[in-house]
Amino acid sequence: MDNSFNFGGLPKQALEGAHPRYSVLPVPYDLTASYISGMRGGPRAIIDASTHMELYDHELGCEPYLAGIETLPYMESTALGPWEMVKRVREATEWILEAGRMPVILGGEHSITLGMVQALLEAYPKMSVLHLDAHADMRDTYQDSPYNHACVARRISELCPIVQVGIRSLCVEEAEFLKADASKGRKANIKTVYAEEILRGISWDKVVSSLTDEICITVDLDFFDPSIMSATGTPEPGGLGWHDALGVLRAAIAKRRVVGFDVVELCPIPGLVAPDFMAAKLVYKMMGYINESLDKKTSKRPSKPLKGASRRAARAGKGRNR
Repeated sequence: MDNSFNFGGLPKQALEGAHPRYSVLPVPYDLTASYISGMRGGPRAIIDASTHMELYDHELGCEPYLAGIETLPYMESTALGPWEMVKRVREATEWILEAGRMPVILGGEHSITLGMVQALLEAYPKMSVLHLDAHADMRDTYQDSPYNHACVARRISELCPIVQVGIRSLCVEEAEFLKADASKGRKANIKTVYAEEILRGISWDKVVSSLTDEICITVDLDFFDPSIMSATGTPEPGGLGWHDALGVLRAAIAKRRVVGFDVVELCPIPGLVAPDFMAAKLVYKMMGYINESLDKKTSKRPSKPLKGASRRAARAGKGRNR
């Protein structure tokens, strides 16, 4: 059986009789792309790359996939406009939550995140959002739409608290909006951590303290420096490294309860697979950190490896590029 459409290259039959923790939803959408298009190819590139990952995580000393990962069919895109796509993502996220699983959404451009957040807030009304990005995404409208990818954080801030990390690019409108929100003091709904603050050595505990107990995480891959993540729709110099991302993610996940996350804005470059692999590895790392946090809080461990299936057996018949 061809398992190349499943995250991690894991067979669907591996989940028989099991209740997977994660539902991976690929959303190949880039209608509001404003610079480089091609993010619609991001989900497939991430899943393709994930089939070549080692499933053992040496940092955590375990195989995170044992908690259960299912990959849903690719969401059908629409030309009706970004609001319609937001609606579809919201409905799909609601279905995932009703099934008792955690949504993991692969973009696609950043506008789709709003649908996930809307659905999660219905289930977790006191939730906040941790937003890793190069751009503030705080425009009120862009290209005649309030649901453009450049407006997604603004729309989220109207619904719940948001903590932005890695920001290094914004327009005058966004700068003034953030300044006005910050002037509210304790009533401010937005916490912004600029890239230079991270490079100077900000405490992750200080960042996490601004989050509520339940959080959704959204990662725009242009958070990373273009030297290691060039395959994004709007690359921005002066970005962060791999371990910067893992630092804030592990701190937040350890101290808060994650209820869903996405990784967006991968714009695959033909012949350059390193960014695809990095995105896949990031998704898997986040799953591992979430497992670690949830298992500590519930005193439960992931199930034993699949019958007759270590990592090698689970991928029987799947070649490795070694």
